[in-house]
Amino acid sequence: MNDRTATLSFSDGSPSATFPVLPGTVGPDVIDIRSLYSKTGKFTYDPGFMSTAACSSAITYIDGDKGELLYRGYPIEDLAVNCDFLEVCHLLLYGELPDAMQKEDFAGRVIKHTMVNEQMQFFMRGFRRDAHPMAVLTGLVGAMSAFYPDSINLNDAHQRDISAIRLIAKMPTLVAMAYKYSVGQPYMYPRNELSYAANFMRMMFATPCEDYRVNDVLVRALDRIFILHADHEQNASTSTVRLCASSGTNPFAAIAAGVACLWGPAHGGANEAALNMLYDIQAQGGVARVGEFIARVKDKNSTVRLMGFGHRVYKNYDPRAKLMRETCHEVLEALGLHDDPLFKLAMALEKIAVEDDYFVQRKLYPNVDFYSGIVQKAIGIPVSLFTAIFALARTVGWIAQLNEMITDPEYKIGRPRQLFTGATRRSVKPIGDR
Repeated sequence: MNDRTATLSFSDGSPSATFPVLPGTVGPDVIDIRSLYSKTGKFTYDPGFMSTAACSSAITYIDGDKGELLYRGYPIEDLAVNCDFLEVCHLLLYGELPDAMQKEDFAGRVIKHTMVNEQMQFFMRGFRRDAHPMAVLTGLVGAMSAFYPDSINLNDAHQRDISAIRLIAKMPTLVAMAYKYSVGQPYMYPRNELSYAANFMRMMFATPCEDYRVNDVLVRALDRIFILHADHEQNASTSTVRLCASSGTNPFAAIAAGVACLWGPAHGGANEAALNMLYDIQAQGGVARVGEFIARVKDKNSTVRLMGFGHRVYKNYDPRAKLMRETCHEVLEALGLHDDPLFKLAMALEKIAVEDDYFVQRKLYPNVDFYSGIVQKAIGIPVSLFTAIFALARTVGWIAQLNEMITDPEYKIGRPRQLFTGATRRSVKPIGDR
């Protein structure tokens, strides 16, 4: 039994108030302030929710100081090396890694749902060919509630499970369709005999006149990207999904809200921004100009930012970046790209950032976005599609978090408070007196 408390006192003589302290299995304890307003008539103020736990969760744990990321207790390093993406999906959704029979059953369920309603291709035609893939994907995911109305009841556990399988299965198909539409190529239907990542790559790069030869190194690299991005605790898009679903809306609408949030360059668009930064440096002279670029980054008066380095949560090295770095070098080696000017530039930037005292002291290490952008570019995925790949991978985490919230007996519709700084009550004057 937990009987620890925290007492809040006031300097203005108001009565003090006592609140329970709740322990987690790991990580900081939290002060339960749900009764704060009723006891004191005051709210807390925490822009960006930097010190606020908005929910309890048993899915993902991050220790930013240690550089640790756990899915259901398993270190990301172990999962990325020993499991494939669908095993990680099972873990996030159901709490445990599957045995051989469970894996076969789960993979079979996903494979049976990889096709999308044929009418979706006609819905796609309403978009401009040059529309950003994330704009298209936001629309497609939201439209799934219209195409699959038999699994939109958020309060029905069976329907939630069907919608989860449908979303995980169809996201690669939708992302590939968005790409094919943008380049004017025919859509490629999924092939059930291929793995999840291999199937996606075939839908991306095959055409009716020439099939795609699967490269195991590239498939493994993409599968690892999916695993590393599958969930990341209560980030902006996950919090958006939870907030949206707290109203009782359908799962497809809640996931579409997550896709829209992920699109932001400070969130899912970071790997796109990192590669665009490399393109900018390349256009200004490439490797020979890296020193000048770094000098501008260090200059306090400069607006130049180093993209793909550092992380808001990880105060040490991002554990996903270590794994992605290995994968990055494997892919460049397999494709013979180590001498490609853009990739030589990326490696030169990486070398400076991990050796220069300015970056080392500030712990501005390359993050997962830096390496995943390079890997995706090497595979042949266009920069504009990077965030859509992120959304594809993160879908399972969003669903797991949504399911956890809906089944939490303490869940309520999200309703943040505010510190009001506007005008006090006033009267409307006649228009001639204003």
